[in-house]
Amino acid sequence: MKTFAFPGIIEDDILSIAAGQIPYMRTGWFSGLMLENERMLLEAIGCRGGRVMFFTASGTAAMEAVVQNYVAAQGKAFIIDGGSFGHRWVELCNYHGVENRAMQVPFAKDIDYDRLDNEVGQYRPAVFLVQHHETSSGQLFDLKRISAICRKYSVSLVVDVISSFLAQELDMDGLGIDVAVTSSQKGLNVPPGAALVFLSERALEREFAHSNYYLDFQDNLKNLERGQTPFSPATTIFMQIHERMRRNLEIGIDNVIARTREKALYFRSLCRENGWEMPSETPANAITGFFVHRNADVMCTELQKKGVFIMPCGRPGYFRVSHMGADTRDDLKELAGMIREIELM
Repeated sequence: MKTFAFPGIIEDDILSIAAGQIPYMRTGWFSGLMLENERMLLEAIGCRGGRVMFFTASGTAAMEAVVQNYVAAQGKAFIIDGGSFGHRWVELCNYHGVENRAMQVPFAKDIDYDRLDNEVGQYRPAVFLVQHHETSSGQLFDLKRISAICRKYSVSLVVDVISSFLAQELDMDGLGIDVAVTSSQKGLNVPPGAALVFLSERALEREFAHSNYYLDFQDNLKNLERGQTPFSPATTIFMQIHERMRRNLEIGIDNVIARTREKALYFRSLCRENGWEMPSETPANAITGFFVHRNADVMCTELQKKGVFIMPCGRPGYFRVSHMGADTRDDLKELAGMIREIELM
C-alpha cells in the first residue's frame, strides 16, 4: 500500500514500535521519554521557555482545549474562516459561547491583509485564531503579516499548525505566537491519536478557564512537571513521536522542511505537465491540491484498487496529495501516471 493521504508513508521500523508489548506508562522511563519529547518539540518550533501538553485525542481536541481553557478566559476572538478547518474555530467558539467575529476568505485564496488590519482594528479582539495552512484548500497564510497586525493591536495570536509543523519554517517566539496546536498524523508522520498544544512563556503567565475535565490546562501542566499526563496516554504513539523527533533533529529541521518542499515542487511540475489546475494562491509544502479533468467520481476508488490512497475534498474534481512521509520522486511520478490513466479510462 502507498498512501499520499496523511500521515503519508511511514518507515517500517517506526511502525514496528507499536507492534510490540506496550510498556507501562507510570514509570521513570516513560516520564523521561515524554520530557525529552517536549524538549525536542519546543526546539523544533522555536518556543524557548514554553511547554507542550500532550493529549490522546485528535487535533480538533487540541483546538477545543484552546478555546475552552485559553480563548474563553481572554475574551472575544477574531477568526480567519478560510476553509473547513478555519470554520472549525468558528464552530468551537460558538459551541462554547465565546464571542467572535469571522473574516471569510474564499477557497484557496490568500487573506486581504489591509482589510484584515482594518477589521481587527475596529473589532479589537483579545485573541486571533488562524490556520497557518488551510488544509482543506492547500492555501498558506502569511504569519509574518498576521503577527504584525496582532502586535499592532496587542492581540494574542493562536495558530493551528497541524499541517505546517515540520513542513514550513516556524518560529513561535519570533512570530509572537502565544499558542499553537498540532497532531501526530501530519508533519510528525506517525499514526493519528495524539494532539499537542504548545504554550509560549507569555501564555503560561495568563489565567486559564476550567470548564473541561479531560482537557484542563492546569491539570495537564501540573502532571507534565513529572513527565506524565493525567490520564492514560497513547503510549506507543508517543514512543513513535520520540523516535521521529530524534531523527528529525539529527537530520536538521531545515532539511526535513526542504525535503517536503522539494517533493511538493516536483509533484506540482507533474500537475502542470498534465494540465491539472492548482488553485491555491500561495500553496503550502504539506500538500498539493489540484483539479482533475475526468472520472473524478471514481478516482479514489480506482486508486484504492491499485493500493494507493489520496485525499478527496468537498469540491467536485478536487484532490489533495500529501508530501509528508517517506515517499520519493519515483512514487510521485508513478502516482501521477495512475491518475492520468484513470482520467483516460
